[in-house]
Amino acid sequence: MDKTVRTRFAPSPTGFMHIGNLRTGLYAYLFARHNGGKFILRIEDTDRERMVEGAVDMVYRTLATAGIDYDEGPDRDGGCGPYIQSLRMGIYREYAEKLVELGGAYYCFCSKERLESLHGENGTHTYDKHCRNLSADEVKARLDAGEPYVIRQKVPEGVVSSYTDMVFGEISVSSEDIEDGVLLKSDGMPTYNFANVVDDHLMGITHVIRGTEYLSSTPKYNLIYDAFGWERPRYMHLPPIMKDASRKLSKRFGDANFEDFLAKGYLPQAIVNYIALLGWCPKSNMEKMTMDEMIEQFDVDGLSISSSIFDETKMRWLNGEYLRAMSEEEFYRVSAPYIAKSKVGGKYDDRIIAQLMQTRVDILSEIPDKIDFLAEFGEYDLNMYVHQKMKVDLNVAKQAVKVSIEAVEAVDEWNETAIKEAVVAAAERAGMKSGQVMFSMRVALTGQPVTPGGAIEMAAVLGKEESLRRLRFSEGLLEKAE
Repeated sequence: MDKTVRTRFAPSPTGFMHIGNLRTGLYAYLFARHNGGKFILRIEDTDRERMVEGAVDMVYRTLATAGIDYDEGPDRDGGCGPYIQSLRMGIYREYAEKLVELGGAYYCFCSKERLESLHGENGTHTYDKHCRNLSADEVKARLDAGEPYVIRQKVPEGVVSSYTDMVFGEISVSSEDIEDGVLLKSDGMPTYNFANVVDDHLMGITHVIRGTEYLSSTPKYNLIYDAFGWERPRYMHLPPIMKDASRKLSKRFGDANFEDFLAKGYLPQAIVNYIALLGWCPKSNMEKMTMDEMIEQFDVDGLSISSSIFDETKMRWLNGEYLRAMSEEEFYRVSAPYIAKSKVGGKYDDRIIAQLMQTRVDILSEIPDKIDFLAEFGEYDLNMYVHQKMKVDLNVAKQAVKVSIEAVEAVDEWNETAIKEAVVAAAERAGMKSGQVMFSMRVALTGQPVTPGGAIEMAAVLGKEESLRRLRFSEGLLEKAE
C-alpha cells in the first residue's frame, strides 16, 4: 500500500458494546496492525437524545479489556483531534458552508410543516429540491433576516456514483435514487453522514470498515468527497451477525453484549477470538488464536459476503479450550472470584478446588453450581451406591466405606497421591477391588450421584478431618439400612 493505513472505530455512546460493533472495531484494528498502520478511536456523540450515561467509559473499558489498543483517541492526541464529535461543531459548520461555496450543498429554508407534506413512494418524505436553485441574493436576504435553515447536499443530476468495495466488489447507485439529504441541521448539529465524511478526511482515514447497512449509502458519501475535491477512502463492508436464520443480533432486543458475556464467566480473549471468526476465516483454518496470531493472519480475502450466526455453544467450547490451556496459576487467578462466590468459598483449599475445576468447566460461572454441594452434607438416597456393572450393592458399599475410613485414617501427608496409595492398599488388604472402594467412597463423601471429580479428588478438597466425618456419617446411614 502506497501510504500508511489509518482505520478508525467510531462508536456512539448510546448503550453497551454490542457484539457486532465490537467486531467492526476488531476488524479495523486487525487490518491496521496487519498493514503496519494506525488505529484511531473516535466518539460519535452527536445523537444527544440517545446518549447513555457511562457509555463513553464503557467504550474505553471494553477496548482495554478486549486488548484492542488505539494509537489516537480522545485521551491520545495524534494531531487530528478533537476525537469527540461534540467538540467539533465549529469544524462541521465551517465545512458545510465551504461545501455551499463549492456548489456541493445549499441552504434550505423549508419549514417542518412543508417537509411533512411531501410524500414520496411508500409514504416516505422525499425532499423535492424546493430550495436548490434559490438565487444568491434571496439566500443572503433570508439568512440576514434570521430565518432558520438547514444545509443540504446538492446531489449532481444524471450521474452514477460507483465504488469498489473490498468485500462486495463494484457498487453503483444512480443520483436519481439519492436524496438531497441534510448535512447540517437547524441547531447546527451535523448529520451522521456529513460528520463522518469530514472527520474521516481530516483524520486521514484510508480505509472505512463498517456494516453492510451503509453499503448502498456510501455512493452518497462519495459525492461529498468529490464535491470537496478530496480523495475517497477505501471501503470494507461487513455482513451482519445473526441471532438465527432470520433475525440479526441487536442490542435493541436485549441480545447479549460484551460485558454480559464477561459476567457469565467468559474470558475476554476467548470472546474476541470467537467474534473474529464471525465472518472471517484465516487461511490456516485455525480457530484458537492469540491477538498476535489474528493480526498476522488477518486478510480481506478471508472475509465472507454472507452473514454469520452467533453460536454461543461454539463460543463456550472455545472458552473451555482457553481455560484448559492456562497454567494452574493463571486458572486459579481467574477462577478465584467464582470460588469465593460459591457456598464453599474459604471453607476448603481454593487452589485444590481450582485444580479440580480447570478441566471440568467451559465458562467460569459454572464453578459455583459444580461445587456448592461440598458445603452441605446430610442424609441422601442410599440407592446411589447400587452399581450393577461394578457389582456394588449396599453390603459391598458398607464394607467399602469401612475400608475407606481405614485408609484415610492412615494418611499422614494429605495429597491426592498419598490418599490414592492408601485406598488402593486398604482395598487390597480387604480383598476388594479398588474401583468398588473408590466408587462407594465418592458417594459416601458427597451424597451426590454426579460430582466433578472422583473419590480421591473429593477427599483432597474436603481435607482429612471433614472426609473422616462424612465417611463415618455415611457408615452410620448404611448400618441403619440393614
